[in-house]
This record gives sequence, C-alpha cells and structure tokens, in this order.
Amino acid sequence: MPPENHLITTVLLLIPFILFPLHSPATATTTDTPKFREAPAFRNGKNCPNSKWPTNPHDPSTIHIAMTLDYSSPYLRGSIAGVLSVLQHATCPENTFFHFLAVRRHFNNLNKTITSTFPYLNFNLYHFNPTLVRHLISSSIRRALDQPLNYARIYLADLLPSAVNRIIYLDSDLIVVDDVAKLWNIELNDRVLGAPEYCHANFTHYFTHKFWFHPTFPNTFEHRTPCYFNTGVMVIDLQKWRNDGYTHKLEHWMRVQKRYRIYELGSLPPFLLVFAGNVKQVEHRWNQHGLGGDNLEGQCRDLHPGPVSLLHWSGKGKPWLRLDSKKPCPLDSLWAPYDLFRHESLFSDI
Repeated sequence: MPPENHLITTVLLLIPFILFPLHSPATATTTDTPKFREAPAFRNGKNCPNSKWPTNPHDPSTIHIAMTLDYSSPYLRGSIAGVLSVLQHATCPENTFFHFLAVRRHFNNLNKTITSTFPYLNFNLYHFNPTLVRHLISSSIRRALDQPLNYARIYLADLLPSAVNRIIYLDSDLIVVDDVAKLWNIELNDRVLGAPEYCHANFTHYFTHKFWFHPTFPNTFEHRTPCYFNTGVMVIDLQKWRNDGYTHKLEHWMRVQKRYRIYELGSLPPFLLVFAGNVKQVEHRWNQHGLGGDNLEGQCRDLHPGPVSLLHWSGKGKPWLRLDSKKPCPLDSLWAPYDLFRHESLFSDI
C-alpha cells in the first residue's frame, strides 16, 4: 500500500475514537451515579425561633441529626428520601442541622448531590475513616451489615464537634412522618441513649451459645433487664457518651466477637451488650421497624399496632429495590412519595 494511502486508512480508523472516546472507569462511575430532583424549599413556621448554629454552638433551637451517606451504594437513595421526609414534616425545618458521615473520597460528589437536591439544607460532611473499624468487623449473616459505614454511629461522639451535645441518629432506610422536634425533645434523664424498646422479643436469640455458656459473658446483664432496641433510631447524649468512654466499651465487645463469635448480627449486638436494660424508653411510634422483612428473605410485613411517626425498612427488603423491580410490598407505597430519584429516560432529549 502506498504511504499516503496507509496514512489515510489510519486516520479513518481513528475517527470513531476521536468522535466517540472510550469512557474511563471514572467517567462511567460519574455517569452511572444516581441523580435526584430538587426538593422544595421548606421554611420555618411563623412561631419558630431563628437557629444561630453554628455561630452560636449552644443554640437550643437547633435540632441535630446524624446520618451516613454512601455515594457508591443504593442506600444513598434511601438517605435522600429520609432527609426529605424530615424536612417536609418539621414545623421548623430551617432549624434542623444534618451531620453526614462519609468517606472522604466521596465528599465532592456528595456535596454536589446534597446542594443540588436540597439547596437550602444546613449540613456538614464529616470524614469517617473505614480503617477505624475495619479490623474489628466480623462477618455477619448479611454482607450489607458488614460495611464499615454501618459502624460509623459508634464514633459520632468523636467525629462531631464537641459543642454538639445531643444527636438524633437515623438510618438510611426510613422516613419520618411526624415533627422530628417531638423526638428531639424527649427527656433522657440520666440515660445516655433513648430508643423504642421491645421487651417481648426473645433476647437470647441475639447471641450465640458461646456467649450464654461462657463463664463470665452473661454476667454483663447482671442487675439489668435487657430488652431489644433497634439502633437505626437513637437519641444520644454525646457529652455523657464522651465522659464515660462508650466508644471503647463498644469496641471491647467487637474484639470479644472476633475471638469467640458471640453474635451474628453486625453492629447491633455490641449496642445491646452495652446499653440494653439501661435505655430511656421512647414511644414505639418512633420506630416502626422491620418493614424490610427478615435479614435473609426480606418478605413483606405489616405495621405494628398503634400510631406511626417513623417507618423503618430494616431487614433485607428495601422499598426502592422492590419498587424498581415492580414487586413492591403494600407499605412501600408509603415510601415512594419521598423518592427524589430521577430515572434516566430511555430516549435522548436531543
């Protein structure tokens, strides 16, 4: 082939790659990540005080809420729905300050997502270092329970500013359908943690025989009447937590677990070991949990009897997954109105 023809052939072969370059993994990730519609601006009622946080770090009118955000996980969709639900039902939404825990490499994308979805939201992002806890995690019955961010709630007192003395911790698979100020204002008295308790549950099921037949482990519940509580909704006195070193107490039991295998359920059992029997009881309406079914099958469940202020899809089945698969449970329709996920069109607008 003459040299000039060879050159023409080479250029023609390169044209598709010039016009339609191959996507790098980073570009594909950016393109494939979920986008969300912008939420309405929620404003304070006329009788609301004006929050001065963080200018006044001890401002009593500010409600502090902590959540984890995972940009690489479908749970981000649940987190966005949860934030919307809090704002929509709050009497004083502008007085709500969100503290989001995430890994640093996702900060830029998360900041863009939050500010575009909630332009008026008061929030901070905090770096959670997975190495803090990765060496302490034991495998559980579900892979999602083994992710380091699932344990970030243990480190709230260390990661948040010392001026934050109280926090509401919320999981990423729930919606609030009441004014969150009612939960914020519960009286903890001398307790570190407040949550709905469920004393009818068989508490022994949360630990293995190696725990109950150990000569000393069961003594941890001596002088306590332990009841199950779900760690997806907690009101925490962070100052008492810091003063009494509860992070270290939880880490202690995680080390015991690594050696003896005393439980199967991720981050929940350490909280039961440290706090069960010493929890400030909160009305059950503030955690209608288990709507995701059990941890293995995720089958449909009904609401518990009684009033509802918070619906929690704990368990394997998540409403966004079931809705997308066209196999929703009846209660998933209650979550759907808070879903800001923008589904990609099948056809280009161009």
